[in-house]
Amino acid sequence: MTETKLLLCDCLGSQKIDAEAIEKSSGLPCSRVYTELCRKEAESTAEALQAGDVMIACQQERQAFEELAAELETADPGFVDLRDRAGWTEDSAPVTPKMAALIADAMLPAPGEKVVDISSGGTCLIAGEPEHALSAAADLCDVLSVTVLLSPEAELPVVDDRRFDIVRGRIRSAAGSLGQFKLSFDALQERIPGGRGAPGWTAPRDGGKTECDILLDLRRAASLFPAPEKREGYLKVDPGNARAYTRAVLEASQLVGTFEKPIHIRLDEQLCAHSRARKTGCSRCLDLCPTGAITPSGDHVAVDTMICAGCGSCSAACPSGAIAYDAPPVAHTFQRLQTLASTWRKHSDAAPRLLVHGPGHGTDLIRLSARYGRGLPADVIPMEMAGLAGFGHAEALGALGCGFASVTLLVSPETETEGLPFQVELANAVAGEDRTELIEPADPDQLAAALYKDTPDALTGQPILPIGSRRQITRLAAKALVPESGAILPLPAGAPYGSVTLNQDACTLCLSCVSLCPSGALKENPDSPQLRFQEDACLQCGICTNICPERALTLDPRLDLSDEALRPKVLKEEEPFHCIECGKPFGVRSTVMRLTEKLAGKHSMFQDNKAVNLIQMCDDCRVNAVYHSENNPFAMGERPKVRTTDDYISKRRDH
Repeated sequence: MTETKLLLCDCLGSQKIDAEAIEKSSGLPCSRVYTELCRKEAESTAEALQAGDVMIACQQERQAFEELAAELETADPGFVDLRDRAGWTEDSAPVTPKMAALIADAMLPAPGEKVVDISSGGTCLIAGEPEHALSAAADLCDVLSVTVLLSPEAELPVVDDRRFDIVRGRIRSAAGSLGQFKLSFDALQERIPGGRGAPGWTAPRDGGKTECDILLDLRRAASLFPAPEKREGYLKVDPGNARAYTRAVLEASQLVGTFEKPIHIRLDEQLCAHSRARKTGCSRCLDLCPTGAITPSGDHVAVDTMICAGCGSCSAACPSGAIAYDAPPVAHTFQRLQTLASTWRKHSDAAPRLLVHGPGHGTDLIRLSARYGRGLPADVIPMEMAGLAGFGHAEALGALGCGFASVTLLVSPETETEGLPFQVELANAVAGEDRTELIEPADPDQLAAALYKDTPDALTGQPILPIGSRRQITRLAAKALVPESGAILPLPAGAPYGSVTLNQDACTLCLSCVSLCPSGALKENPDSPQLRFQEDACLQCGICTNICPERALTLDPRLDLSDEALRPKVLKEEEPFHCIECGKPFGVRSTVMRLTEKLAGKHSMFQDNKAVNLIQMCDDCRVNAVYHSENNPFAMGERPKVRTTDDYISKRRDH
């Protein structure tokens, strides 16, 4: 395997690049610094491509380089953007540490993407007013199989276009996505094709059903789905917006064939703390999912990968890791954080700042700021993430623990921001300082105003290695960031870490909470009536508080950094009751005595001492006592004699 070579270009002398320092820091052989690799020096690019295994330090002309590789029939090169993200800046501080970090990040192997095939045969339903729906049908009927749905009151204009079908009715329900929409209708009427004059309609009927691949919604009514822009195959358009209408018709015409849809989310049902015994616990992902892709499914949730848009909100909020972002996996994100921070530290003693952004809007702002504005400060390292809403408190704390001085999330109008403010609040509550923030700049000047400020020192002098689950990394980072050993950090309500408070007087040690705790944080002692609790395992899901018949438990959100949180502690214990027959300990003494007091002589089944004594016996002795009692429900009369063939024959002879 050949070593990757890095092609450097200063873009017509507009940036300073220290090739020697970059080669030393990255460990990659670097070319000399070219000036115009995409044009005048394209021959050098071609030679490098033919030599194989090359990375080009330019993103602007990526398409041109890929076309050149295709023309030469060589493998596509790798790319890293050093100009817009580091080289073009108003900051006079050295940018080589940032360039080295960006190169190291780009060199990480990309995890394989999991996809599922979606097939669309081009069956399209267009719903809307006659003027717009029929016009769209006429434009699309040559490439799609089109049916137009008009409202029951709609008057059909003088039209006799038989290239598409027309029906009338109201949509009752809609489900699915591209290639698998399912709809039901009320007052459905089909057009009668025969006869002279205006066409007739069949009698309206409710409960009509159909399926289609593409749904073009031109109605002025509310959308059929939440977050309609994220539902693949569903095109919701205001017919009065000519530009949007034209774009939707064009997009619909392209939705024919087989497409690959990424599988964004991984679900481990066994870890899910949504419900136990029909008692609802955690619903964080259900509350945040913008598309409705997550639904309850018994004790856990289910994720419809066809509807999931991959925003990542559920992954950031999930307390157990049952739902995790998988495109790329969460572990890859932590690996990137560690790579960026550790590479920077090799070349600078100052702490860097992390700027996390999504593709599209965030990348464009950085590019425009570099070209027309101040560019990024030299100590701000940008990191692009596809599912920006999946960058939660664990990732922010992991970044701070790796040595970043601060974390800034650059959100865009398309970012699902409902869950992010709480994640930022939680990260700051753990770190103890406001080192994580959200910004939403509308232009490069606002971006520069948010980033050009004094950089604080890193919170830790001993960077962590972020390996493990999100909960483990949160705890590891918190211990590195908080100097006080064994500190207990108060957290906002709804945090996925914490303890439980037990009302000692109300608890009867029935242990129903233990049997349903999804994480095993609540435990029993098989040898003694005891309720134990291990804090680091508690998800704060709330199932225990919902199931407790005495309402003796309450949640206490906090993060205990001491080792005591890793060990079970006794919340309550009592003396066991000893069986009055065999002496074996069973149950809780106070509970048995309470039952005896409430039932003895006061209940029809416990009027005599023998019945009352059953309450104070263990299971085995109770069964034995009932079996030998006078009113044994299991007792039978004398067993009847087995009848044989001779018995039947003799009986017949007697008659």
